[in-house]
Amino acid sequence: MKDPKMTQYALVMLLAGMGIPILAALNGTLGQRLGSPVGAAMVLFCVAFTATLVVWLARGGGGMTGVTQVPRHLLTGGFFVAFYVLSVTFIAPKFGVGNAVFFVLIGQLISAAAIDHFGLFGARISPLDMKRALGIAVMALGVWITQRA
Repeated sequence: MKDPKMTQYALVMLLAGMGIPILAALNGTLGQRLGSPVGAAMVLFCVAFTATLVVWLARGGGGMTGVTQVPRHLLTGGFFVAFYVLSVTFIAPKFGVGNAVFFVLIGQLISAAAIDHFGLFGARISPLDMKRALGIAVMALGVWITQRA
């Protein structure tokens, strides 16, 4: 039976995806205005921390007691977020938001396919068969076509 929440999940992820180029444009411009892409990234993370803290508190807090017990590699996700934010803040103003996000999307497709195929980091296994590989290639082609001027 199909999970009835799949549509909700898809819509939330669509909105999250729509936010990536907005984040790139806003933070790139903030970095230029401040004269410091790293400063812009720090402002972004302070705002993000505050927003996350508010949501965490609104949901009753908790859930942090086991953080010292989890494998250390599970705590490294923040490095990927920082790398993305710093990269896009430096590069998008020079390379263009569309071009920057194009390569981010291609990287996401490659990484997601590998993670799903091998079930990395506890992900649900979804083997990369020819049908799925073709779908990913068509998606990549579509993203590439949108960036051709």
